[in-house]
Amino acid sequence: MPSVQVLGFLLASFGFVEFFYILLERSQEIQQHMVFLLSPIIRSMTVILALCIIQLERIRGCRSSVFLFLFWVLAVVCSLVPLRAKIQLALDEGIASDIVRYLAFFSYFTIQLAELFLCCFADHRKSPDHHTAGRNPCPVKDASFLSKILFWWFTGLVVKGYRTPLAAEDLWTLREEDTSQKIISELQQEWTAECAKLQRQEKALASGVALGSRLPDQAQLLRKLQKEQSSGFFLLRTLARKFGSYFLTGTLCIIFHDAFMFAIPQVLSLLLSFMKDEDAPLWKGYFYATLMFLLSCLQSLFNHQYMYTCFTVGMRVKTAVMGLVYRKSLVINSSARRTCTVGEIVNLVSADTQKLMDFVVYFNAVWLAPIEIALCLFFLWQHLGPSALAGIATVILIFPLNGFIAKKRSKLQEVQMKFMDGRIRLMNEILNGIKILKFYAWEKAFLEQVLGYREKELKALKKSQILYSISIASFNSSSFLIAFAMFGVYVTIDARNVLDAQKVFVSMALINILKTPLSQLPFAISTSMQAMVSLRRLGKYLCSEELKPDNVSKASLTSDAEQVVIENGTFSWSAEGQPCLKRREMVGSVAYVPQQAWIQNATVQDNITFGREKLKTWYNRVLEACALLPDLDILPAGDATEIGEKGLNLSGGQKQRVSLARAVYRKADVYLLDDPLSAVDAHVGQHIFDKVIGPKGVLRDKTRVLVTHGMSFLPQADLILVLVDGEITESGSYQELLSRNGAFAEFIRTFATNTERKETGSRRSNARLSMIDFMPFSRDLSQEQLIGGDTTNTNLQNMEPVSEIDQEQIPEDLGKLTEADKAFTGRVKLEMYKKYFKTIGLALIIPIVFLYAFQQGASLAYNYWLSMWADDPVVNGTQIDTDLKLTVFGALGFAQGIAIFGTTVAISICGIIASRHLHTDLLINVLRSPMSFFESTPSGNLLNRFAKEIDAIDCMVPEGLKMMLSYVFKLMEVCIIVLMATPFAAVIILPLSFLYACVQSFYVATSCQLRRLEAVSRSPIYTHFNETVQGASVIRAFGEQPRFILQANERVDFNQTSYFPRFVATRWLAVNLEFVGNGVVLAASILSVMGKSTLSPGIVGLAVSHSLQVTGILSWIVRSWTDVENNIVSVERVNEYADTAKEASWTIEGSSLPLAWPQKGTIEFQDYGLQYRKGLELALKGITLNVQEREKVGIVGRTGAGKSSLALGIFRILEAAKGKIFVDGVNIADIGLHDLRSRITIIPQDPVLFSGSLRMNLDPFDTYSDEEMWSALELAHLKNFVSNLPDKLNYECSEGGENLSLGQRQLVCLARALLRKTKILVLDEATAAVDLETDTLIQSTIRTQFEDCTVLTIAHRLNTIMDYTRVIVMDRGHISEMDSPANLIAQRGQFYRMCREAGLV
Repeated sequence: MPSVQVLGFLLASFGFVEFFYILLERSQEIQQHMVFLLSPIIRSMTVILALCIIQLERIRGCRSSVFLFLFWVLAVVCSLVPLRAKIQLALDEGIASDIVRYLAFFSYFTIQLAELFLCCFADHRKSPDHHTAGRNPCPVKDASFLSKILFWWFTGLVVKGYRTPLAAEDLWTLREEDTSQKIISELQQEWTAECAKLQRQEKALASGVALGSRLPDQAQLLRKLQKEQSSGFFLLRTLARKFGSYFLTGTLCIIFHDAFMFAIPQVLSLLLSFMKDEDAPLWKGYFYATLMFLLSCLQSLFNHQYMYTCFTVGMRVKTAVMGLVYRKSLVINSSARRTCTVGEIVNLVSADTQKLMDFVVYFNAVWLAPIEIALCLFFLWQHLGPSALAGIATVILIFPLNGFIAKKRSKLQEVQMKFMDGRIRLMNEILNGIKILKFYAWEKAFLEQVLGYREKELKALKKSQILYSISIASFNSSSFLIAFAMFGVYVTIDARNVLDAQKVFVSMALINILKTPLSQLPFAISTSMQAMVSLRRLGKYLCSEELKPDNVSKASLTSDAEQVVIENGTFSWSAEGQPCLKRREMVGSVAYVPQQAWIQNATVQDNITFGREKLKTWYNRVLEACALLPDLDILPAGDATEIGEKGLNLSGGQKQRVSLARAVYRKADVYLLDDPLSAVDAHVGQHIFDKVIGPKGVLRDKTRVLVTHGMSFLPQADLILVLVDGEITESGSYQELLSRNGAFAEFIRTFATNTERKETGSRRSNARLSMIDFMPFSRDLSQEQLIGGDTTNTNLQNMEPVSEIDQEQIPEDLGKLTEADKAFTGRVKLEMYKKYFKTIGLALIIPIVFLYAFQQGASLAYNYWLSMWADDPVVNGTQIDTDLKLTVFGALGFAQGIAIFGTTVAISICGIIASRHLHTDLLINVLRSPMSFFESTPSGNLLNRFAKEIDAIDCMVPEGLKMMLSYVFKLMEVCIIVLMATPFAAVIILPLSFLYACVQSFYVATSCQLRRLEAVSRSPIYTHFNETVQGASVIRAFGEQPRFILQANERVDFNQTSYFPRFVATRWLAVNLEFVGNGVVLAASILSVMGKSTLSPGIVGLAVSHSLQVTGILSWIVRSWTDVENNIVSVERVNEYADTAKEASWTIEGSSLPLAWPQKGTIEFQDYGLQYRKGLELALKGITLNVQEREKVGIVGRTGAGKSSLALGIFRILEAAKGKIFVDGVNIADIGLHDLRSRITIIPQDPVLFSGSLRMNLDPFDTYSDEEMWSALELAHLKNFVSNLPDKLNYECSEGGENLSLGQRQLVCLARALLRKTKILVLDEATAAVDLETDTLIQSTIRTQFEDCTVLTIAHRLNTIMDYTRVIVMDRGHISEMDSPANLIAQRGQFYRMCREAGLV
């Protein structure tokens, strides 16, 4: 800044001018006063030094200097004294006497002021460097020193947020040092080194134990705990190395803050002694008043710099830990992966990182608080002597009480969390299996289960809140209790001990200081303990075993080498577990198709190209080969259609084909195909085999390893391996194996008596055949509880966000499916508060307000009583009636304590009442929503409502209300006291309150927006995380880890862009508010000095010591108000689903439906039509059809023909667009949904189980006896399996039935149907992913057990329906053919062509 230097040179020259002037004009005076000559020289030299520093700092690129700012401030302050003297002199003698000196001095002073003013701004940046050249860089880089300490650089965003609601693009990009890339790249290396160290330690320990000797169980447990402890410690050490130095600068700030904080009561003491002293000069009073103001200001500045540093470190720690956990989840091996569910891993990222952030903020309190407490007591001792010990005794009594309460509460919290986890886990499964719940009409049973958890959770919460109220009451009356004990002891020990204003109010100020460390200490300790637990958990996960990259050696491709070599390989899911397959080598790149397709929540195109660029011709060829072109025609936006979470809006077959297309698109050298054709129709399977896998397919030049249960394409395989119990029993080509007449040949003959016909027939292709069920080793991937059965792709049409009015569709929105979590804009509507308070009820609210008023009235009374006591005249060295005074003081204080307890308990209980209502409403609203709602709402959003938002309503809203009300009333008390002392203060308090209101309204608007943006940007992190953990094996197989890591980084960074301004906003607010508060201190003290003659020291002490609390109170009011605003958003979000469309009612009151309905099982469709969304074409068009009782009807058709839509129509998952369906002559539209769905049965395409006992999975309502269950299990061929389980029917199924194989899960679904034994059974392609033996079992059971029922089968394998009474062929929503199978074949129409393709004719 050239102007600064020009002014600097002017200043320096003034000094020299003055020097020569004195030498020439006043040489005779120099003899007496050498100082006149030296002072200008020294001044000039300092200015020259300052100029040098300016130049130096400019060269170093520093754009705003701390030193220079402080230098100019001091220079101006020091010039104030001579300035006053000069003005005084000029007034007395007139300016003419020494005009040169006067002009020189005044110009000098003006230039100093100009320098100070210029120093408040930062220099301009010469050239933008490449980091900040991006969009919207963070202004803190360009802020001056003053702007940084006052957070004024943030004002731009606050004003913007006040004018218009903030959007994501208004936020600043992250500073480079806060980005994931920067933080994690450095941390990763350090952590890898630490991990290696830990493993070396472990090896040393392990080798220490004699080989072959097993450690006793206790020792093993100890070893495990030790490992967890040390891994947590290593993680802490790594983080401390990375972030420690920056954190220490913050620690320095907090130490300064403490120094200023303790200086204030000393100055107050001086001020009060000034008030007592009649002869003291007035300037002393003004000096003390100003000093107090300055100290208060400095205290708040240092405090907020400290908080800012802590939050910045916290944010970086969060980024670091998230990055490490994410990278780990891509390399963790399957045995370690089985020890933690997806939920637990996501928990590490959400809950545990939060605990670490809290730890960073409160850690310093652990060692600082005891020091602060000691200092307070030291100063109190100075004022009151040994009576201060009574205060310590009170503290020592309050502490164990609070400690005991905290302990009880943490136990209750564990209980509450346990029930909450249970509730969330159950909700997660309900959302994943919602389709099944609707088909089976099980919503009520699960609703009861969730509410059961919820009641237990709230019971624990209520106990915890009552205990907390005791703790709050004891804390809030602690300042009274300490004062009561100290003053009581002080005046009773010795009648000569007199309480004067100085003693009383300085002690009160110190006691108020004492409260902060007392409250922080237990909190800091518990936060640190929790953080240690979190560190241990994170350390344990981050140190768990990884996949060894050298297990599979990948060589480069040579033309004639063998491409997959396994030599004597043993593979198992875990190190201890049994080997499932008894070194291997891969040559070239690999593509993998898992058994259960893993689909990302992205467009179809993104799922197929999977991070590669799109090559148009190859891409289209792949689509054609994988039979995806017809599907894309149905999708609303073709391949730009977004697929829901876990492939929600695709049928099983489509998901599998997309998964296959992804592999084919890769152009890899080796293809590992895990039964990819099991989920697709016969003709599609045939097409895919011919076009992709077979000898003429796209992959003909590649190595293909195919796992399958089917046998149709075996003859075309080059090598067949037969696996029995994890070992290869036979291998060779098809002909070789047949000629050996081994187990394989026998198997073929059993299941394919008509081999020639079948060879081209059944839809299972093969290059390797699993002889014995290959399923028990359920994949990592089956984490996906597949929800969307083959509800035909027309299902996708219901995803179009077509609004009824606006039929003009915007193209880019066409394929959007999942609705991103919306950020509500603007201030929270008043309706939300109304709704919240309405659920509580007026009868409870009015008494609460009265209690608050009473509590503050008592507080005001005892404070005023104290000031009157302090002003009591001293007669003969004593005061009169001390006992009476002490009694009144005590009574008022205790009354206040009881009132505090009352208010806090009342508010907590009201909060629980409200949150119980809101949760129940939310749950019922969600469960009563139609299927289309779940397809367009990501389960993450819904879970977020049930977990985070409900938690906020449970705890945060009542907490915020408690704090806000108590501080608002406290503020009123302070204002009344200050006005009582100095009524003139009203002149200052009014404009200050106006300023306060401005600052607050600016802040609340911006803060709420930031909070919402932050919440909305948090969901994608967890969704992406969830997806990655489930698809880790696919991501690894394709080598896409770097791309996913990059995506994770982007999402975390995007979240931090709104988190960073959020915590800066709080600092901006606090600093500005505390200046308002300090203004009140200044007003009270200066007005007291002015009214010295009329005011007593007691009332001044009361006013000033109370005004010192204003700063704290103001910022707490705004913070608690913002908390309430921010958390009441949760009421808004929970309430959001109250207005969405709902299904018809579950039961209809007074319906005359006979209990045994349907008795016959006839179904009649009359001109029935169905559409997925208003405004779309019908998926079923005018279906008219009669199904007689006991008739067996097969429904076939190409994909998207409307087969599954029929089933959806019968169960009213979708309501009729026109026409009717009658079951046994009853129009199904006239009865309750549960009445309908519980009387007919479906065996769905995807077998979904819920975590819980096997019994609960078969019969959640407990309606059947054990005998009935066992007979159903026997018929479902599961009796042997279940009776061998340790807990039989009470065997716990894991999440999604993970611990049962797919085949077993399918049989459990069959057992459910057998238990219900209704007259109508719908089979939805239920045999898709089952091997031939299970398939045969299911088919034969259905034929025998459901003989006297009406059976509708949506068939993909035509051989299962060849003996049915009738076959319906669907085509584009119409029935194109309908007759018995034999007649249809004779007609040589569509059905005949399908049979010919399947090799059945």
